Amino acid sequence: MQNLKTHYHPEVNTLENKSIFTRLATRSITIQGHNILLLYTERYEDYSLPGGGLDLDEDKIEGMMRELSEETGAQNIKNIKPFGAYEEYRPWHKPDYDVQRMISYCYTCDVNRELGASKMEHYETKNGMKAIWINIHEAIKHNTKTMTTSDKKGMSIERETFLLKLIAERMS
Repeated sequence: MQNLKTHYHPEVNTLENKSIFTRLATRSITIQGHNILLLYTERYEDYSLPGGGLDLDEDKIEGMMRELSEETGAQNIKNIKPFGAYEEYRPWHKPDYDVQRMISYCYTCDVNRELGASKMEHYETKNGMKAIWINIHEAIKHNTKTMTTSDKKGMSIERETFLLKLIAERMS
């Protein structure tokens, strides 16, 4: 899969002599017209692509379908195609490792417009996460504003906004 970007968090100055934990994840890109299926998270005031970490030895496409279904209630997931990978290095604030290397494998797919019930994890519900169809340009504008004005923003907003801009560019 094509690498779309490698991003280094500002706190990761060097990888030299650092212990690195690698996490593999997937992200789903589902578009209907100018609307895209995203997750809005109140805690971080941002829009993000549905997705998350792969289980040990889990197939990437199966993991993408699982995450998409769990987080959004998406049904009839089909026409899955690779979009690209986004690699990032972030500080790891737990014992054993200094840096987290996350590779997000992004796929486009089609789903039914009507969403079923989601099965979010407790922390996702607690953070105010909900699935929403939104105009992609509105989501980009919102995330861009959050990046410049909010002290609540999470570490993933730069990845998500980069990917949304790239998706919008390829849509036109």
